[in-house]
Amino acid sequence: MTTTRRKFLTAGAVTGAALASAGTLAAAPNTAPKLLHHVFFWLKNPNSAADRAKLIAGVKSLAAIETVRSIHVGVPASTEKRDVVDNSYHVSELLGFDDVAGQDAYQVHPLHKKFVDEHQHLWSKVVVYDAMKVD
Repeated sequence: MTTTRRKFLTAGAVTGAALASAGTLAAAPNTAPKLLHHVFFWLKNPNSAADRAKLIAGVKSLAAIETVRSIHVGVPASTEKRDVVDNSYHVSELLGFDDVAGQDAYQVHPLHKKFVDEHQHLWSKVVVYDAMKVD
């Protein structure tokens, strides 16, 4: 028996609608972290690929801290240049926490202190934005 693309897509749509009406496809619970900790780093030597790689590796190591619920390590995106976009930083980290207590525990965690001790010589400037989710 051969199935055409149209039959396959139609069958999938019908099955999806049936499951949704039966309540099987309930909306996923909102699992987004309640507190986001966004840190922007400016390197002392912005042209050093080795410094950037070392900082990125160090930031990624912070994922091992128990209270970190999510992590995104990035560099400036090559998006449209606009007056409201600041892409002057070199590396960023966006960490998610359940609450302020989790972020507080992160700040004094030995892995975080080790990261700062071993990497602070790489940056000339750091800016932090902490945001609490509004329900």
